[in-house]
Amino acid sequence: MTAAPEAVRLDGKVVSAAAVADLQAAVAGLAYRPQLVFVRVGEDPASAYYVRSKEKLAARVGVRSRTVVLPEGTGAEVLLALVAELNADDDVDGILVQLPVPGVDPAHVLAAIDPAKDVDGLNPVNVGRLWSGGDALVPATPLGVVALLDHYAVPLAGRRAVVVGRSNLVGKPLAALLLQRDATVTIAHSRTRDLGALTREADVLVAAVGRPRLITPEMVKRGSAVLDVGLTREDGAIVGDVDPGVAGVAGYLTPMPGGTGLMTVVMVIANTLTAARRRRGA
Repeated sequence: MTAAPEAVRLDGKVVSAAAVADLQAAVAGLAYRPQLVFVRVGEDPASAYYVRSKEKLAARVGVRSRTVVLPEGTGAEVLLALVAELNADDDVDGILVQLPVPGVDPAHVLAAIDPAKDVDGLNPVNVGRLWSGGDALVPATPLGVVALLDHYAVPLAGRRAVVVGRSNLVGKPLAALLLQRDATVTIAHSRTRDLGALTREADVLVAAVGRPRLITPEMVKRGSAVLDVGLTREDGAIVGDVDPGVAGVAGYLTPMPGGTGLMTVVMVIANTLTAARRRRGA
């Protein structure tokens, strides 16, 4: 018996490289250089790493960036005052407060960022615009997922999509984007009964919960597109929500690592360019 072919690799390295080249060309054609400001509190190694990776990419594409580091224990009043200052600075096109911020309610911080500069797409105004079909800045990971699907010409209109995970950062905004592309969307979560019965119906399946190997081969429709957004570290290795055995069932599959994570950083910079163009009318 001939073995079933393995899934087409939805390669984040390939797609992100193409997106970076497009961004470089777009920024080079502007009469100004957009500016992105990062804000982080304390010296959490993971937060510092994420910000550095975005700073490096911004420099590659020609976007100015700077980082304001506030000391550990900074309270809401000081942080919100800084956000207000950046909102009022016309030279700043994008603001990204790296979460979490210990001891500060993130909802207050996100609501304080000018929606026009909210490159994380988490301000309630942008959330509302996304769901109502308006011009929103959208969270970077869902944008990256859709960019991967587009690059590999995975059809969405009329297809059944299942998103496993209901976070404000990934699951909910991704569902809205897929709906805009005329997919029929179901959001599954920790209270969903018989998850496998849902996922086996999906033409496009996205796992974004952070539970290692949650999606097993028997839970996947043959020939479907499966995108792994979950990330967990186990014994020094990065493990996704999707079991590697799914490669023998799915038609398309993101690698872990090397899939959706690479797209996230690129889409933060893309959002900065979008914000700058809208603010500056070009």
